[in-house]
Amino acid sequence: MKQIIKITPLVLLALVCLFFLLFIIFEKDPSNPPSALLNKEMPKFSTINLFNENVKLSSDNIKRNVKLKTDNNVNFIEDGSEKYTLINFFASWCTPCRAEHHLFFEIKNTYPNVFLLGMSHKDDPVDSKKYLSEEGNPYSFVGLDQDGKIALEFGVFGLPETFIVNNDGKIIFKHMGPLTKKILDDEISALF
Repeated sequence: MKQIIKITPLVLLALVCLFFLLFIIFEKDPSNPPSALLNKEMPKFSTINLFNENVKLSSDNIKRNVKLKTDNNVNFIEDGSEKYTLINFFASWCTPCRAEHHLFFEIKNTYPNVFLLGMSHKDDPVDSKKYLSEEGNPYSFVGLDQDGKIALEFGVFGLPETFIVNNDGKIIFKHMGPLTKKILDDEISALF
């Protein structure tokens, strides 16, 4: 019995070391778990616009490549040129969201075939408007997710989180945490 008690910590240590060794060998990052939705159809959702509650956007609009056009009114038109939708869950109270915010302007300017959908997650609309007024608004559409149900459908763990959806409505990229220039150059630009 005493032998088992003496060996138990050594066995546990060996198991922990083996676990980390496997993560290193298979290049897994425990802080970035895989998404169950990757390469699957995006969840169904519908949201209203932060700036105009009469304008709505749904997952069906995205799948049909509906693009917003504004003359004196806001109209939806189908446009086959939109090939990707980048969905970014953010909030005004999220410090890492502010750190990545400038990169969305770069994406908007560099990749005109990307529809940028910002999802204001569990944030007061007044605070979201103020945040976008201060930092600038790179998004093509800003939707409201005040109750967090849309984020729940996407499996969002925390903010910020970014998804890229292709023309078929499938999620082809997910990133947890703030985007960086390196992630944009090494991973995202290859998708467009």
